Amino acid sequence: MARSVRDAKLDSRAARARLKPSGKPYYRALDPGLHLGYRKGIAGGKWVMRWYTGDGAYRVETIGTADDKADAGDGVVCLDFRQAQALARERHLEHTRIAKGLPADGGPCTVRACVDEYLAFLESNRKSARDARYRAQALILPQLGDLPCAELTAAILRKWLEGAAGSAPRLRTRKGEAQKYRDIEKDDPEARRQRRATANRVLAILKAALNRAWREGKIATDDAWRRVEPFEEADAARVHYLSIEQCRRLINASQGSFRDLVRAALLTGCRYGELAALEVHDFNPDAGTLLVRTSKSGRGRHVVLNDEGIEFFAALAAGRARSEILLRRYDGTQWLKSHQTRPTLEACARAKIEPPANFHCLRHSYASHAVMNGVPLMVVAKNLGHADTRMVEKHYGHLARSFITDAIRAGAPRFAIVADDRVVPLTGAR
Repeated sequence: MARSVRDAKLDSRAARARLKPSGKPYYRALDPGLHLGYRKGIAGGKWVMRWYTGDGAYRVETIGTADDKADAGDGVVCLDFRQAQALARERHLEHTRIAKGLPADGGPCTVRACVDEYLAFLESNRKSARDARYRAQALILPQLGDLPCAELTAAILRKWLEGAAGSAPRLRTRKGEAQKYRDIEKDDPEARRQRRATANRVLAILKAALNRAWREGKIATDDAWRRVEPFEEADAARVHYLSIEQCRRLINASQGSFRDLVRAALLTGCRYGELAALEVHDFNPDAGTLLVRTSKSGRGRHVVLNDEGIEFFAALAAGRARSEILLRRYDGTQWLKSHQTRPTLEACARAKIEPPANFHCLRHSYASHAVMNGVPLMVVAKNLGHADTRMVEKHYGHLARSFITDAIRAGAPRFAIVADDRVVPLTGAR
């Protein structure tokens, strides 16, 4: 417990009575960066505290009435010099904890508090907040939310990660109903890989939240989660793309305004939300580009079009007001969330595409064929809106022509076996 300081001017009621009334308090240092002050008025005095907040700034707060006229009781209504010191130190500790994002009452920093603060940051600065919140509420907070961060260990986190990888995938469930889950084959290697990949993404969210709290001084050490590794070979790229023939069939099988949306996706590689937000003036016929004003990364970009794309968007924009939505639904309204899901499945069924593709597959198809046609990975990355080539290399790098590909196809042994030859078994062989 901190010791009380002494001050001849402030110690007693009689000493304070000899001070002149002043608008400026008489201060006494208590601790580094913390002072207790006495502001004397005509009818009595008040205790104030002043503490350093950094960058040369101080904050001042009145904390109570001095016992100039009435005796100090329980330290709530009237305070003597000693009681005022104790209260100033208590308030200073509360303000310091609040400034660091910790509970004012001295409670421990929990995983829930770290995750909630990180999600609030994402909602203000990133487009991934909704997905991160869904994953955190499903797989982080129920198991780890109330655990103090100081009690986290690598063993606890590894056990939690194994549990997350072993849990069944959640299905969309109506509000108020019990959560539904999808049945999966536990022995299916692909199902196991997918669940591990999901667990790795949730681990990344948890680590980001804990690291943010650790950098701000709310957690003493990051040792526990720094020693927890994600599952290996769980995030292997498995990109499904449509062949050129399948793309033609899908376009022809799409109906009405949805056909324009499909063509736009295959000609640009843009995401569904990016296409839905396009306005007529975002198409620049002189430069042959589309301006994507808002994207997943939060940065705008210009998408370069080929001749077919320029002709297509020029026809869409012809004779229309600049502020109109470029790609509209059949009733003239804007494409909104999930409006594309059912038309995509119906078009895939009519085009006999198996397995049926989702709308995002059109983005993969654009990128895959661009890479296979020799477009440099950096160029594809820029048109797709990636900051660098890492994602493009991960998903499409194996499709790019390379020295190894050309050398093997030119020099690997050939055996000139005719396709319709039949192997004749030796007599008596079994």
